[in-house]
Amino acid sequence: MNSTYALETRALAKHYGKTVALRGIDLAVKPGTVFGVIGPNGAGKTTAIRVLLDIIRPSSGSAEVLGQNPRTGGTALRRQIGYVPGELRLDGRLTGATLLRYYESISGPVAPGAIEALAGRLDLDLGRAVHTLSKGNKQKLGLVQAFMHEPKLLVLDEPTSGLDPLVQQEFLRMVREARDNGQTVFLSSHVLSEIQQAADEVAILRDGRIVIVSDVESLRETAIRRVRVGIMDAAASAVQAALAGIPQLTDLKLSENGELRVEATVEGNIDPFVKAIARFTVSDLALEEPDLEESVLRLYSAPEATDEN
Repeated sequence: MNSTYALETRALAKHYGKTVALRGIDLAVKPGTVFGVIGPNGAGKTTAIRVLLDIIRPSSGSAEVLGQNPRTGGTALRRQIGYVPGELRLDGRLTGATLLRYYESISGPVAPGAIEALAGRLDLDLGRAVHTLSKGNKQKLGLVQAFMHEPKLLVLDEPTSGLDPLVQQEFLRMVREARDNGQTVFLSSHVLSEIQQAADEVAILRDGRIVIVSDVESLRETAIRRVRVGIMDAAASAVQAALAGIPQLTDLKLSENGELRVEATVEGNIDPFVKAIARFTVSDLALEEPDLEESVLRLYSAPEATDEN
């Protein structure tokens, strides 16, 4: 495999008896980027992460993490990784500060003040005993332990679970700063807005298969747009005829109330629609932002999913 990638898998598969969790996935994550993995529950996101971190072993195929085989990389490799599991379990009577100092002894040196700075950004009280913390505050503690030693690779499985919206936004700033610092972030989520704001590339996973790998902007270009147009001095029949030959157009509705109002859904390239209405006198035009979520959900529900890399 090409060790220039921060993460790489080839035909990676995992099954438990007759249950297949991963069906031969191929991934290549460039260093210093944020790579997002979107998928519904049961898609295989967490299984892929656990194989990459050698928590479980693959049934077939291969994986490389920071240029090393995760099965043989040992402690030296693990110290270069910050990890937040999808089901974070923290308990005990130790304070958050004491627990993080223990993790520092495992992960390696942490810059002076780094723990306190991260806790401040996430509004986390390090003086409280871990067992008294809410789910959201335990999640914050997990994020601090992942980020505090500035690892080369951050592997974050559903990292904003339990966080309020303001803390989610601060977390996304932390992710962008990590990328700007040259760190690689592998981010698994079912929160599409999270991926849209943070990721450079995204893989859509369904039923253990990769449906597509794309940069977020290209995925947005295939998204659904809602358009509303006001047209003056034109008959509804003329407008309908002008729009009839546009395959990307669906849900067309025309109504007259002083002027002609056109509402429609445009999938993908909007240029044919714009050119079609340009022949008329347009009094008003509203274009909603591409609905990335609806586009991704369509890919989830496609009858056949095949690897595309």
